[in-house]
Order: sequence, then structure tokens, then C-alpha cells
Amino acid sequence: MSDRTATVVGGGFGGLATACFLADAGWDVTVVERNDQLGGRASVLERDGFRFDMGPSWYLMPDVFERFFAHFDREPADYYDLERLDPHYRVYFKDTEARRASNDSSGDEPREHGDPVDVTGDVDEMQDVFESYEAGAGDALRDYLAQSEEAYEVGMEHFVYTDRPRFRDYVDWDVIRNAHGLGLLSSMQEHVAEYFEHPKLQQLVQYSLVFLGGSPTNTPALYTLMSHVDLNLGVYYPEGGLGAVVDAVADLGRERGVTYRTGEEVTAVRGTRGAMRTELAGGELLTSDVVVSDADYAHTEQDLLAPENRQYDADYWESRTYAPSAFLVYLGVEGDVEELAHHTLVFPEDWDPHFEAIFDEPAWPDDPAYYLCAPSKTDDTVAPDGHSNLFALVPIAPGLDDDEETRAAYRDRLLDDIATNTGVDLRDRIVVEEQFSVSDFASRYNATEGSALGLAHTLRQTGPLRPDHRSDALDGLYYTGGFTRPGIGVPMCLISGEHAATAVLDDAR
Repeated sequence: MSDRTATVVGGGFGGLATACFLADAGWDVTVVERNDQLGGRASVLERDGFRFDMGPSWYLMPDVFERFFAHFDREPADYYDLERLDPHYRVYFKDTEARRASNDSSGDEPREHGDPVDVTGDVDEMQDVFESYEAGAGDALRDYLAQSEEAYEVGMEHFVYTDRPRFRDYVDWDVIRNAHGLGLLSSMQEHVAEYFEHPKLQQLVQYSLVFLGGSPTNTPALYTLMSHVDLNLGVYYPEGGLGAVVDAVADLGRERGVTYRTGEEVTAVRGTRGAMRTELAGGELLTSDVVVSDADYAHTEQDLLAPENRQYDADYWESRTYAPSAFLVYLGVEGDVEELAHHTLVFPEDWDPHFEAIFDEPAWPDDPAYYLCAPSKTDDTVAPDGHSNLFALVPIAPGLDDDEETRAAYRDRLLDDIATNTGVDLRDRIVVEEQFSVSDFASRYNATEGSALGLAHTLRQTGPLRPDHRSDALDGLYYTGGFTRPGIGVPMCLISGEHAATAVLDDAR
């Protein structure tokens, strides 16, 4: 296949992975990225000695990265060093009433009174933590993790690493047998409630749904597998941040001859297999046998293709459930942030109103759950001496208005909330600040509705119900990335790149 050519539109993880697989098969591959750096949503912001991962910041599922690099006779350690985080993350609960009560008491305060929980990879230790909230919850955690591990092993082998684009691909005895008990039809909330009654324990095992772009009530119980990812497989930090992983995958492509063109915007995709044309903003035409789009699926279809080459109409895209957008504040601050771990989560007593404000009645949440990332706790290269690097992320509904006045007011509320619930007062220590939200996701990444992730992992948008890798309206056009299978998140996008490349190679034989 040394005479075959491919143009990849978009340099996110899905596009970079697709390029690696195709180049390894002998194809001449060009990746075109509209921004000045590769990585898509995994961009890097550098300012005044601070370096921020603008998007993904959790390195989960290390086995997926090992498998990806092994395909090319490489391993992650050839490109970057990993450190397992301890704790994996810290959780603060906004126990407003309990905190008020504790101010009137003396002596050791029970965990109910707002003490943070450090989540580690020591299951015995975590059993004790769970038991301190609810009698019997320690044993329930071990049972839950055993089921989670089974879901992970079966799910990855039969539903993630194996691409199943059609419903009839599931009418297979091996698939049916292994799918038994995975909870494909029940929600995460229903499943988790069978193990734990305490709302805080339910939050601890469901927080990762944010990474899937869903809520406890609209995400299939299959994704209980994320607890195995979290507690058993571990949470890691790649030296240099997720930007170092982008560089690693890009370097792997360069070793195989991939050409990267950054700062080049694609304005149209036309043609047919063997004679595809990718038009750039300056008028240049790139010709290739196939095109693989890693741009948002909806953007590609609605903005880059002629109407007759679109698989879905505008009504289809408007009817989809999109994963949250985010309000992000990147902060360089003087001094340390002792109360925070590398990853810190802050949960309200009742997070249902926040999820409702994302999926049901879009609005800026009154009492948000949010995430704080402080990589300078682990990596002293991301901030100048004597300073800390952190960002705050609040999941919000896609499509919200995020004008300057709204952002400013919410930023102040968020900093107040951080000080109240973690004890870290950042307000008078900030030396660098940047914000990123709905309109920025839309303008920088052509993100539909300004979503930070793409299509949510709801029951109606899982497996064969997600858009396909192959276009059935334009022969020679393929898709990769978080809109298609297996879904959103860096590991899933690497696997999506493999699936897309496999489709291209199979069709070329």
C-alpha cells in the first residue's frame, strides 16, 4: 500500500493515532490541524513560566497506552515517564450543615463533618473509608470492584477493542454470553444503589461519569468499569503533562513518515475514493485517496461537506445529547496549595441539581461540583519557583451564554467556594489567570454547542448508536475521535484511531 495517500483532518488523539496506523501500513499520510499545535482539545497553554494542560489532565487506563505503543514495537517509557499518583485524588464534600454544627462542637470531628477523603489504590484502606460511612459498605466495595473488573475485561475485549458498527454484530453467541450481567440497559444510578445507600459513597464511585459526558441517570451501568480503572488500574501523571503524550504520539507518527501541517484550516472536503480533495482556507487543494476526519463529526458534516454528502441532517445533530462544556480558570498563584492533591474534586451535598442544569434545564449551576488540578504538586517544571499551577473546571451545559460579565461573576463565586470548602484562598495570590468556556470550545475546536467532549455516553448513544467510522454518503470519507466508537476520552480516541485505520485498510484491500 506504499502508493496510497490519506489526509487526516484534525490533530487530536484520534487523528494522530489514525495517522500512525496508516503510516505504519505504508500509506503517505498528512495531518492538517487548524491550530498552531497538535493535540486538539489536549492543547497546552504557556504563560510567564506556567504551563497548563488546557484539556485532558487525567492519565487513566495505562494498559490502553501500552497496547497502542506496543503495536509499533514501542512502549510509553520510550517517550515519557509516568508517576503513579498517591492519593489518586482527594474529595471534599460541601457539608454545609455539618460544618456549621461542627463549629459548635469540640474534639475529634467525624468524617461527616467535612473531612476530605483521599482515594488511593489500597483497596483495604478504601474499604475502611467506605465502612466509616455505612455499615457493610466495605464488603460491598470489594464486591462492586469485582463486578467492575469483570465489566472492564469483558467490555474492553468485546465492545471496545472490537468495533461493532451494526446491531447484527451483537447477534453473536460469544457476545451475548459475555454481555450477560453487564447492565447494558440499567442506569449507573440504579446499579450503584444496589451496593451503597450513602449518597457520598454513590458520588465517590460515580464521579468519573463526568469523563464520559453523562449523568448517573442517563449513563448505562456498563460504565461501572470506570471504578476498576480508577481504583485498581490507578491514576498516573506523565512527566510534562498530557501535552507530553501528544508529543509522543506525534513523534511516533514522524518516525513513520507522517507529515503535520499546523495552522491550516480545512474549509471543504469533496471528491470520491481515490480522488478526495481537501480544501484549505488559503485555497490550496490537497488530493488523496481517502480523508479521515478527526474534527467534530457534526462540524465536518454540516460545514465541510456538500449537502448531498451528508449522512445526517441538522435535526439529527440538534437532537443529540452532548457532553458538558466547561468553565475553566487557569491560575498561576504565589505559594503552595497544601490542602489540595494533584487531583481534587469538590462535591455538593446534592449534585442532582447540577446534573439537571447540564442535561435538563440548561443554566449555570448554583451549587456546582467541580474539579481542581494542581500538577505543580507532582511536577516542578509547570510553575516558577515559589508558585503553584492549578486550574478549576466546572462542568456546565453546552450552548450556554458565557459573556464576559457572566464569566466574571461566576469566577468570583467559584473562588469563594474553593476557599470555603477546601481552605485554599487563592483570591489575593493570583499572578496569572486565563479563562476558557463554551464559546472558546466552539471557536478554537469547532466544537458543536461548545461541548468539551462531544457526544455523551447515554444509552441511546452507545455502541452501534454512535455515528460510524465510515461515511455511507461519501465513499472515501472516514471518521475518528470522540463522536464515534468507542467514545470520548484520550484512551478511547486512541482506540478510535485504530478502528478508523482498520476500516480504511480493509476497504483498500
